[in-house]
Amino acid sequence: MRTAWLMSILAMAASFVTSARAQNLDYNKIEILTEQVAPDLYILSGSSGLDPAHEDAAGGRIGVLAGGDGILMVDAQYGQLGDKVLAAVRRISAAPIRFLVNTHIHRDHTGGNAAFAKMGAVIFAREELRQGMVRAAASTASDPAGLPVVTYGMGEPIKLHLNREIVDLIPVRAAHTGGDTMIRFENANAIMIGDYYRNFGYPFIDLNNGGSLKGMLEALDLTMKVAGPDTRLIPGHGTLVKRADLVPYRDMVSAVAGRVRELIAQGKSLQDVLAARVTAPYDATVQGGLLPAAGSASSADRFVTELYQDLKGSR
Repeated sequence: MRTAWLMSILAMAASFVTSARAQNLDYNKIEILTEQVAPDLYILSGSSGLDPAHEDAAGGRIGVLAGGDGILMVDAQYGQLGDKVLAAVRRISAAPIRFLVNTHIHRDHTGGNAAFAKMGAVIFAREELRQGMVRAAASTASDPAGLPVVTYGMGEPIKLHLNREIVDLIPVRAAHTGGDTMIRFENANAIMIGDYYRNFGYPFIDLNNGGSLKGMLEALDLTMKVAGPDTRLIPGHGTLVKRADLVPYRDMVSAVAGRVRELIAQGKSLQDVLAARVTAPYDATVQGGLLPAAGSASSADRFVTELYQDLKGSR
């Protein structure tokens, strides 16, 4: 009973801190930076050091596939950055924005959906993501134009053929959230993997939006299976990596989870587990791991709390 009460308090605290940080974010100072990763494929990132929730780069990374067939975007950043994102896209191409794919529900990836939908973009996403956005809309003033109109579940990838590229929308079992998708650009040999991998801060398993430890491990395994040794993996946050970089990351997630599982079996409370500093072997190598995270003293504490909740079965 006390554990359930504590989890409720933690969830409310996370929501409060996230909201407070959003209010403190000065969107006017953020610039959108562009990097070309293939002849027709670009990634857009926000300025570093300005977003309290993402010190490495403001908001989530965007993908832009541009060419004569029009533009496909992956994710849409904070809604407040819509004009700057559009300006960055227009520096790449004046072609119509035809498709927008969401990797997951968080507003630094979906906040700009409505603006691009009103320009004619068709939004693709997991059915779970749309359902989550519909639930959120019941208590907020969000624009219904931002809802995905083409949805899918687990199963075979959806394929889009445009701009000399084959784009695979590959559903991922509940990992970072319950509605994750990886987007593979076959000819560019690149995959956008959303937020179930990040190399700035510890993993974020968003239990409130359907994420899970089991799914995160499965997602990492699937990515290693789908990617080749030279495939560029593009996370929503952090630096670009290759398949080999996922191995120590997965091992870290598994090892920390194993230690939390052991302490739970010993009857330890969440406070006990946090005090045990189970991430200590990795703190020196996980960049940003000890920086504050929403609803927690640090990214490490948030990660351990999520593992405790998931493994305890008390969420």
